[in-house]
Amino acid sequence: MSGVPGSGGSSSARERLEASRASTTAQIAALKRDFDGIVEANALVAVDDEHDPEGSSTAFERAHVAALLERAAERLEELDRAVDRLERGAYGWCEGCGERIAPARLEVRPEATTCVRCADAGAGHRHGPGGTR
Repeated sequence: MSGVPGSGGSSSARERLEASRASTTAQIAALKRDFDGIVEANALVAVDDEHDPEGSSTAFERAHVAALLERAAERLEELDRAVDRLERGAYGWCEGCGERIAPARLEVRPEATTCVRCADAGAGHRHGPGGTR
């Protein structure tokens, strides 16, 4: 049996992780360019966010891109931790219950650390009879 549960081996898991990492890295670069462009455009115009009707939309746009950039950076860290788990032989196992994470979940979200049931439970949902785990 290969090192990654239900994934067809660690090479396909590694390929998924590397592809997700490359995509996320490209997204971060694009978002940084967008953010820098917004900041640069605002620097060319004296913007008074309180009185300029365009000021509030550019402030919102800047905050929105900053939030997207922060989330992409977090995902990159999650992917790096997943690569570490893969190298340690812990990839594909739920950190909540210790069971295997479904291959379909890992295909969609290769950085996943929990199975769907534990992820639902962590989001405030309970599973099992009577709402217990």
